[in-house]
Amino acid sequence: MATAIAGCSPAPLSTSAGDPSAQRVQAGEDAVVAGLVSRMSLERKVAQLIQPQINSFTAADMERYRFGSYLNGGNGGPYGDEFAPASEWLRLADEMFLASVKPLEGGEPAIPVMWGTDAVHGHTNVVGATIFPHNIALGATGDADLVRRIGAATAVEIEVTGIDWNFSPTVAVARDDRWGRTYESYSENPELVAELGAALVEGQQGVRGSEDYLGTGRVIATAKHFFGDGGTDNGVDQGEVTGDLNALMAIHAVPYPAAIAAGVETIMASFNSINGRKMHGNRALLTDVLRGQMGFDGLVVGDWNGHGQVAGCTVTDCPQSLLAGLDIYMVPDDWKGLMDTLIAQVRDGTIPEERIDEAVTRVLRVKYRAGLLDPDVQRPSQRGVAGRYDLLASPEHRALAREAVAASQVILRNDGVLPLAEGADILVAGMAADNIGIASGGWTLEWQGMTESNDRLFPNATSIWEGLKEATEARGGSATLSPDGSFTNRPDVAVVVFGERPYAEFAGDRKHLGFSDEEGLRLLRQFNSEGVPTVAVFLSGRPLWVNRELNLANAFVASWLPGSEGAGIADILTGAVSARGKLSFSWPNDCTGAPLNRAEGALFPVGYGLATGEISPMPVLGESCSLLDQAGSSVLFGQGRLADSAFAVALRKTGVPADVAALELFRGSPQGTGIAVRGHDRNAQEDSREIAMAAGSAFAIGSNESDARAYRVVYDVPERPAGRITLSLATSGDRGTPIDITQHMAHAAQKGWREMIVTEACAGTLADRALLFSSEAAFTFRIAEVARVEVAEGTGCSF
Repeated sequence: MATAIAGCSPAPLSTSAGDPSAQRVQAGEDAVVAGLVSRMSLERKVAQLIQPQINSFTAADMERYRFGSYLNGGNGGPYGDEFAPASEWLRLADEMFLASVKPLEGGEPAIPVMWGTDAVHGHTNVVGATIFPHNIALGATGDADLVRRIGAATAVEIEVTGIDWNFSPTVAVARDDRWGRTYESYSENPELVAELGAALVEGQQGVRGSEDYLGTGRVIATAKHFFGDGGTDNGVDQGEVTGDLNALMAIHAVPYPAAIAAGVETIMASFNSINGRKMHGNRALLTDVLRGQMGFDGLVVGDWNGHGQVAGCTVTDCPQSLLAGLDIYMVPDDWKGLMDTLIAQVRDGTIPEERIDEAVTRVLRVKYRAGLLDPDVQRPSQRGVAGRYDLLASPEHRALAREAVAASQVILRNDGVLPLAEGADILVAGMAADNIGIASGGWTLEWQGMTESNDRLFPNATSIWEGLKEATEARGGSATLSPDGSFTNRPDVAVVVFGERPYAEFAGDRKHLGFSDEEGLRLLRQFNSEGVPTVAVFLSGRPLWVNRELNLANAFVASWLPGSEGAGIADILTGAVSARGKLSFSWPNDCTGAPLNRAEGALFPVGYGLATGEISPMPVLGESCSLLDQAGSSVLFGQGRLADSAFAVALRKTGVPADVAALELFRGSPQGTGIAVRGHDRNAQEDSREIAMAAGSAFAIGSNESDARAYRVVYDVPERPAGRITLSLATSGDRGTPIDITQHMAHAAQKGWREMIVTEACAGTLADRALLFSSEAAFTFRIAEVARVEVAEGTGCSF
């Protein structure tokens, strides 16, 4: 296959053939790596290509199997604690490293392992680290030097905890803002994405050929996801990208030659398909284009079980991906089955051993460049800045984050209320005003982010409210926090902080761009009716249709997802820092969500943003959005929805006082309930839930709103129940009349995913009631979807 990339030229990683010193470096690297590969057994070679997550293996497994790398998932933490202190992350890094280098018999080399993490806006899996603004905000700064400095600061904080490798930057060119990962993209403009992505690579790794390249305070970077993830039809995460290949590459492949030229050592394959073929199995693109045309000589790593989505593959059986050009399988939980299968497939000739050697060579080459193959390589805690916990959210890093927040604020409207007057009495309203979790968005401590905010989880952070209070009082004014907007003394101005709740990946996919959460709208209407001028501070991971809010606000600021340094917003609102943020995405004038990617049809085009004090007359905007008036999806959980219109509660075990404990994001193990709910991978990462019930426990899930429609549940029972299982329709004060479903569950065991329909015919009144499952013995089942559906009158229940 020969494919031209419009506007791009190959950028090989190999240094110039005319540079003798570079040739000597390359020859030494090749000799060391080839010598190691020649002494490795097949089992150890295959292990270099397997990447499990820390929740699914132990140091004893590492010693036995010698994985080449491992990762922490978005909800993973050392020793099962996702909120573990930084010292525990470093302790685990040492433990795994030492297990990987224990001597092997027969002179076989023991290859040090490397740990990969998703530190996509700072080292945000770790409590206390600096939380930088997400990429969409950095795109609004347009400042490559700022992004490069953020990359360097993030790398330092990663090395503090002993981790070697970051799965960042995301260099997706988001072209449909309904996509749930839009905030991970710098811009709809491919050239800006290329410039900022390359800068983050250099910040993390250093400049290739320089003395500090992958040295102290540097980590291995990853450009992701190759390619097209930002161009799926209708913005569906992990979906289909269609169209002329050259035209697609002229947009979505543009950032990769720039990242390669910047020296990026790893590239992650994308989940999406291109014209019907999943990227994890696309040799024409992973090998012919990425390596042959673009000259990439690092390693290609898969995404979370992405190989299992290739046609003809399962998570434990997919030679197609290796043959297509994948070098490392990210197989979080099913690593043993995949390892055994790959070994067998090499022995039976399905996979040539030469291809195994090629992949292992690429893995070891990256380890060599990172210093992991040095004869005197130290355990993680003895390298660089490891253990320097004072560098996590250091004053310098927090100042950098504050600078980035201020530089990313885009003022969309201002009738003269900005900058805020000195000495003003300011009211700060909205539940997000004093909430670091909401201001930080997804990929913050947990995969889906946090809606709570406290000093334990965010010890080194300043909320938007705190930043405004400090700035206002320093200027002789006063500030009052009132989340609900109430006040006794009329303020001079109200700052209303509102926006999207955190989400990540497919959970953030939308059908349209109409902003439907009316908290901010209610507050703006309230202040408008009371004659109080308002400044709207809008937190979001993408441009959204907010015409109603724009009409009401005297000033409107797109604040994106700023992270831990809310004082950066105060810097702009008070005029302490001159506003320079410009939109890197087109802002919509209607709510349909149809992709814009151009000035025509946009309310505000790319490049728009008011300067400090600039006044912008604005006509009254149209407020009609029929999509907001339609009944929402009947899906309560599943299809990318995470119970935002549903509730999931764990009831206390039989005989234990008290009643229910809500499960935030349908996940968790409330004390004393006997219920543990964790993410489960059905078709994609954590797209379903596994519910483990202790004997005598009960679990409920259902709609908060009045709804008399039947329930449909897509479920799976891995093992036959050991005791009686009942189902009833319950409220918080009434557990309903139970029906025995033990035989149904026994019949469903090990049959795969099935569907149950619960109607009034078997369970009684449906309106305002949740499904309640109770078990006399320990029982585990899985749920992929819960929905309210219309059924014909008289329809019976089915399981």
